[in-house]
Amino acid sequence: MTQQTTAIVRIQRYNPDEDRKPYWQDYEVPMTAETTILDAIETIKAELDGTLTFRRSCRHAICGSCAANVNGRNVLLCHSPLSEHLDRRGVCHIRPLPALPVIKDLVVDRTRFWEQYLRVKPWLLGPDVVPDKEFRISPEEVAALKDAEKCIMCGACFSACPVTAMRPDYIGPHALQKALMRVLDPRDTAPAERLDIVANLDGIYTYHGVGNCIEDCPKGLNPVEAIKTLATLYARREELQAQRTQSHETLIPRELPAAAD
Repeated sequence: MTQQTTAIVRIQRYNPDEDRKPYWQDYEVPMTAETTILDAIETIKAELDGTLTFRRSCRHAICGSCAANVNGRNVLLCHSPLSEHLDRRGVCHIRPLPALPVIKDLVVDRTRFWEQYLRVKPWLLGPDVVPDKEFRISPEEVAALKDAEKCIMCGACFSACPVTAMRPDYIGPHALQKALMRVLDPRDTAPAERLDIVANLDGIYTYHGVGNCIEDCPKGLNPVEAIKTLATLYARREELQAQRTQSHETLIPRELPAAAD
């Protein structure tokens, strides 16, 4: 039988429409070895305090909705056992993602997060004509694409990055990671244009040596390495663009002239 005990969940509460400043509120919740932090928060919402506000959806560390700051580190609440996040007094501290405006309690306004994501044009800019043959891709490109595709856009890296707090126009590690995916995608027709978008102080030329984004990424990704790769590729963007164009011309057959009557 699973042994049950209790824990104190201390949540930072704040409603901008009613409160002058954030405050902490404690809740005592039942806990077993299987209880996640999200389980505890849902218990609070359902049984102790219906005014508590938070986001959640899939409960399987895929949607990224439940990202929050626990004991000073950004995590996914659904993927974090409560028993592993208690201090010596049996308390777990939870607050919203830092560096983002609070809508209410653990819900933050991610408008800037999504605006910076759209700056890199994360959609595929493919050729007008679909080739008869498959696009060729190197093992290195496959690895880079898989890393970027693992990103669930939870906002943990964006919130953890100190540059985000200091520079409102900073593109962010999440968007730069996705930009690399498109630059390396052999189907994409505009690698040079994408590299021009990120090659500035809002992107790859700001400071990326802290590494908070790596530590707080729930998927174990390395945005810093992706940003370094973008900087390397920018130095040879014209060559990369020419290679991509030539590759597409090779794969897409030219139309044959119409037969004479």
